[in-house]
Amino acid sequence: MRTIMATKTPHDSSFSFSRRYFHWKKKSEDEEEDDQGILNFSYSHFSEESSEKDDHEELRIPVIPAEIAVIPPKKHSLMSVSKLRSALTVFGKSHRSHHPVLGRRVMGTLFGYRRGHVHLAFQDEPKSPPAFLIELATPTSVLVREMASGLVRVALETEKKAEKKGLKLLEEPLWRTYCNGKKCGFAMKRECGGEEWKVLKALEAISMGAGVLPASDDGVGAEGELMYMRAKFERVAGSKDSEAFYMMNPDGSGCPELSIYLLRV
Repeated sequence: MRTIMATKTPHDSSFSFSRRYFHWKKKSEDEEEDDQGILNFSYSHFSEESSEKDDHEELRIPVIPAEIAVIPPKKHSLMSVSKLRSALTVFGKSHRSHHPVLGRRVMGTLFGYRRGHVHLAFQDEPKSPPAFLIELATPTSVLVREMASGLVRVALETEKKAEKKGLKLLEEPLWRTYCNGKKCGFAMKRECGGEEWKVLKALEAISMGAGVLPASDDGVGAEGELMYMRAKFERVAGSKDSEAFYMMNPDGSGCPELSIYLLRV
């Protein structure tokens, strides 16, 4: 009697793998051969003496649909996203306009009535609202006399307090003022009202210069003529607690005639 050695083929391992991970099920002869959604696999056992086929064992695997329905996005959801983006854009623009910022080179304006107090304004551009506007306690006539004598250094100091944490330097409301080392009272932050904006609009076309604005129809008021000095300044931000503004000379030479320092101490 001869011993037949059976060799394993790759198909044997594949069947053992498929039996392990799929649920195989025998199909009876009474069942229909063409079941919808079923794939039928058959295999036969062969012997050396005969090549006739034995009873077939049919294996069934459920057919998984190949196509998956893709639900198109709803049109109203896209419209909602578009409306949200538009609202954020409008909010961002209004927020920036409410809190104007300054770049490296700004427009600085000193103005005030001859017998009144000096106003100081810094604008990013001549047509933009002032990002920094304060009223100094220094009379306009005193500042004019100081500037006529030579270089002017104005220092503005504000106190650093824990309750003001998060407040930007240019948003501080109260400042101590020093002009060439001499204490000159306090300066108060101001909102740009109708009178201030009227002066800035009248000086919009002037990039550098000093003079007196024409009197109104009512003539010169009790505070005298409105004097101004306007120039471009170079802004240097040292830290969140210190900034400096240096007046730029038109020829680009020499030291600045006017320097303004903002310090939080």
